[in-house]
Amino acid sequence: MTHLREYLARDKKITLPIYLPDATRAIVRSVDSEDLKGSGVEGMVINTYHLMTQPGTTVIKAMGGVGRFMNWGGLLVSDSGGFQLLSMLYKNSSLGKINKDGVIFYVNSQGEKRKYKLTPEKSIQVQFALGSDIMICLDDCPRAKASEEENLLSVQRTIEWAKRCKEEYLSLAKRAKGKPPKLFAVVQGGESEQLREKCSQELVKIGFDGYCFGGWPLDENKKLRSVVKLTADLLPPDKPKFALGIGNPGAIVEGFKMGYNIFDCVLPTRDARHQRLYVFSGDPRPADILGNPNFYEYLHILKEKYVRDNRPVSEFCDCYTCRNYSRSYLHHLFRIEDSLAWRLATIHNLRTYTKLIEVLRRLV
Repeated sequence: MTHLREYLARDKKITLPIYLPDATRAIVRSVDSEDLKGSGVEGMVINTYHLMTQPGTTVIKAMGGVGRFMNWGGLLVSDSGGFQLLSMLYKNSSLGKINKDGVIFYVNSQGEKRKYKLTPEKSIQVQFALGSDIMICLDDCPRAKASEEENLLSVQRTIEWAKRCKEEYLSLAKRAKGKPPKLFAVVQGGESEQLREKCSQELVKIGFDGYCFGGWPLDENKKLRSVVKLTADLLPPDKPKFALGIGNPGAIVEGFKMGYNIFDCVLPTRDARHQRLYVFSGDPRPADILGNPNFYEYLHILKEKYVRDNRPVSEFCDCYTCRNYSRSYLHHLFRIEDSLAWRLATIHNLRTYTKLIEVLRRLV
């Protein structure tokens, strides 16, 4: 298992591995930039499509980029908008259409009717305007149960769109002030080893600063797990490997063992808002988490047994929530549906993830 230790994105030196929470609309819901820094978060992922439609590229550019807009000085990675093909259009074709030129959306990020065209060139232009440190090529992310023909078309589009993204990137990078951002490409191919190999080889020929695994994240599907590992093995060892959408703490450890070193996922923040907290089963520092799938567990804070529990959420956590509040109080906040419950739970879950990353870094 070979891992990069550091990576330079523009003027930001980042230590690998790293976990990035999703700040889709330039916000990690319920927490601010100080909460994020206090939780050990070093970077986040923003979404090109959502920010292009609200508040709009011109607004963010006028504000000096997303970093200044949201008061964040850490790493910023912009997703291309390709995942919206899966989350929106492949689920509901009335929301837009896809062709060889790109994507046409019929709604904005808030569901209001309005037409937007997102081509590979447009995606790169928007990401430059956002001021990202790492940008990702527009790709065609197919549905989970896509046919072989659909996956083949996805790979062909992803490769062609990556070429166009690279051309537009080189053109804009020449005119950019200061160091240009890094450009990553996404490997598609569904569960097909042949398509994953084809997509990887073609993208490596084009040449990018890093590569991403695209598609559905790790689950109990053994075939999918095999192509996640295969994809990592096919990619250059001296380039970062981004496991898009992977995952829960166990999946991050599995991805790390496969060779991935950048992770993002909505789970810790989404679960926090739904009363599901992550706790280490024991002290994570000496624990052999690589060989112990039970190194963490879920705590469902609304259970009756926490009504009078004066312990912190986790005795192995040093987050703001665990230092200052009890399980009993957090249970109370969720019962009365106060917004502080979201904030405190989110801070704790994010710190659990960054603490996991700290443990993994000692293994590199």
